[in-house]
Amino acid sequence: MEIISNYMRDDKYRHLLNDLTRKVFGFDFEGWVTDGYFEGDYIPYSYLVEGKIVSNVSANRMKFVQNGSERSYIQIGTVMTEPDYRKQGLAAKLMKHVIEEYAKDCDGIYLFGNLNALDFYRKLGFKELNQYRYSVKAEFCQSEKMEEAFKPVNDMDEGIKKKYLDLVRNSYPHSAFEQTNKYGLQMFYTAGFDNVFYCDALECFIVLEQEDGVCLQSVLCGKRIALKDVIRRIEPEDCKIRLGFVPLDEDMVICESEIYDGADDYRLFYMGEELESIEKERLYFPDLSHA
Repeated sequence: MEIISNYMRDDKYRHLLNDLTRKVFGFDFEGWVTDGYFEGDYIPYSYLVEGKIVSNVSANRMKFVQNGSERSYIQIGTVMTEPDYRKQGLAAKLMKHVIEEYAKDCDGIYLFGNLNALDFYRKLGFKELNQYRYSVKAEFCQSEKMEEAFKPVNDMDEGIKKKYLDLVRNSYPHSAFEQTNKYGLQMFYTAGFDNVFYCDALECFIVLEQEDGVCLQSVLCGKRIALKDVIRRIEPEDCKIRLGFVPLDEDMVICESEIYDGADDYRLFYMGEELESIEKERLYFPDLSHA
């Protein structure tokens, strides 16, 4: 049994990782890598046994501008073990290996833990942390709509899609807690363009999730656009719009927040005192930054 890591551009080992992620989580990384969206910030650490990956823990290098200050965090993700190799402590050993590798070179380590694994993360020394989730006040969601609304990018030409890719890399920040190396993760969620919309009048893209309510997950534009001007071009009219990011201070007047512990989805765990600022500053890790 040996540990292998940082192999996402190695076809042989990536295919072995894909075998495990398909079995455990029902997805794989193949298109994400071969289409050019992987940029090196996702680093798997895996146990290899007889030509098969049997357990994995991944480190994700996350760079943020947090209320004007640069932060470098490590997000742990894709924690998984082949069913026949469970209850042998493999994931815990990999987790300790990753923590030792990065603890001294980042501002903190965090992860989003499944509810059935809470004791596992607590035993490793992680603590739980709350976030603050934001939404647009109802009166602004129902205000008079502008004539030109956001339209699906799927119906548009390749030039518009190329413009979206460029803005994912380099857009004006529309969040007080902005991931600056977001290209890889954002394209993991939006490569199919099913949830990407564009408004030519604003020269602005949004990522909009419309299952289980409406969630505005991302605003991408080459210049500053007021959040209220974006909201006025989103249909339907009568709805509550949740935000998948923390609005800028100047947009807070149309927003409200509530403390959020992950509800039925997850708990946020952390190591490192710097990460306690997430709750103190009423922040929320962007939806599209979850690895």
